[in-house]
Amino acid sequence: MGVAGSGKTTVGERLAARLGFPFRDADEFHPAANVTKMSAGIPLEDADRWPWLDAIGAAIRDAGTNGIVVACSALKRIYRERIIGAAGRPVNFVFLDGPLATLRERIGGRRGHFMPPSLLASQLATLERPAADERVVTVSIEPPIDAVVDAALVGLTRMAARA
Repeated sequence: MGVAGSGKTTVGERLAARLGFPFRDADEFHPAANVTKMSAGIPLEDADRWPWLDAIGAAIRDAGTNGIVVACSALKRIYRERIIGAAGRPVNFVFLDGPLATLRERIGGRRGHFMPPSLLASQLATLERPAADERVVTVSIEPPIDAVVDAALVGLTRMAARA
């Protein structure tokens, strides 16, 4: 989870490969109307997000005990809770956190993505940092990608040991 430019897809793909789980990007769950809005630089409203979050939760539920990694912004606690509710079981999140300058640089360098850099500000305004009582591992996006994935795996392993 994290805002645009945090590396959700790249980290998610590598994390899934290391865990031996399938990977899905939450973008593929968006209805066409959501993609059209975002492509036009219009931020989504919560009503736009509910079916999308439910579909993500259903994919997690349908993965069963086999596991799955899904890259999803999940910016608000209520969005994370919606995913968990649709999944019908506990869900672990990895929050990819980084400074504004890094996020701007990364999102500005992307090509072919429907979400324009102008929406980064709205995502940061929407972001509710995970609380201590949530099943979330926070990882800095500043180190090299392999170190980010390593940190996510260590955090997830520790979380599983506490469960």
